[in-house]
Amino acid sequence: MDTWYILAAIGIVAFIIEIFTTGFIAGSVGIGFFFAAAGNYFGLAVEWQILLFATGLTLTYFLIRPLINKYGYGKEAVRTNRDALIGRTGKVTEEINTEKNTGRVAIDGDNWKAVARQHDSIPAGTTVKVVDIDSIILFVEPLK
Repeated sequence: MDTWYILAAIGIVAFIIEIFTTGFIAGSVGIGFFFAAAGNYFGLAVEWQILLFATGLTLTYFLIRPLINKYGYGKEAVRTNRDALIGRTGKVTEEINTEKNTGRVAIDGDNWKAVARQHDSIPAGTTVKVVDIDSIILFVEPLK
């Protein structure tokens, strides 16, 4: 079996690894192996094959990888946990009153302690929007 087959197979394995990882690092290594396989196919010396491998890896890592990171991945990350509540709407289940330190809001079946952001009180049954969160306390304002 020719050596260039082996180098190309290692490049393919690197691309398979890239499917399960992120960052296009294994993909850069795979392209480096393809460059080295091409050098071996054309009968270049081992030193030239190593240089081609390094050139292919370096070029793709510094030229193609930034483009993939910029345009290839989703622009907006999925908001989870704490951040997922901000912007959501819920119903006031217990009157929100800053003087009495009372207030609860139901969002998706969960009942949260709530504080009015710019109002003294918000009556029960009002639909509110979460504008901020501190620990387990939601800061809300009524929807207009």
